[in-house]
Amino acid sequence: MIVIKNSRLRRVLRIVIPFVIAPLFVIAGTYLFEPKRQAFVALAIAILACVLFIAGFEHKKTGSRRLIITSIFVALSVIGRFIPFFKPTTALTIIAGVYLGGEAGFLTGAFSALISNFYFGQGPWTPFQMLAWGMIGFFAGVFSKFFIKSRFALIIYGVIAGCVFSVIMDVWTVLWYSGTFSKELFLAAVVAALPHTALYSVSNVIFLFLIARPMGEKLTRIKTKYGV
Repeated sequence: MIVIKNSRLRRVLRIVIPFVIAPLFVIAGTYLFEPKRQAFVALAIAILACVLFIAGFEHKKTGSRRLIITSIFVALSVIGRFIPFFKPTTALTIIAGVYLGGEAGFLTGAFSALISNFYFGQGPWTPFQMLAWGMIGFFAGVFSKFFIKSRFALIIYGVIAGCVFSVIMDVWTVLWYSGTFSKELFLAAVVAALPHTALYSVSNVIFLFLIARPMGEKLTRIKTKYGV
């Protein structure tokens, strides 16, 4: 397990990767790469997710333990995408971010999209899914203190996460359809996707209500016992 010992570099990476580098790769990939080459963009996002995760811890032992737990969340999220209609992928990504840190949340979301799409189909939409789920997991970590204290705040975030994921994918829809961004097409895409957005949000609320607290309690005990 690689460890980044420079604390200033870690802080910079934890800001620059999710807010600057990863979005730039996704946007640049849309305009500069052919659809068949989007695999390189997805690979770049995956590498950035790993670097961000490594930047989130100081000690080799702690990072290794957290990686094992995060890998379990990735596996559960991938399996969750096979559930029809109501999918727990976003909820599990949020829980990972809240209890394991924003870096773990980003890694869970990004890899859940990448790995599951080997079955559902890889394409130019994959980097957008990776970025959307990754950012949802990252911000879950940023506001983790509020979500741990307030179940209501966590559920509201689940609703917001469903809307955010849908909006980001609507951006991809517009870029794919017209080759450039259009406000009119974007608004039309948002309106057309409202039923799906509602389904995303409702599924997040249901799964967060059912599993967030019991999983959070178990993760808290694991973190205390093993010093994660």
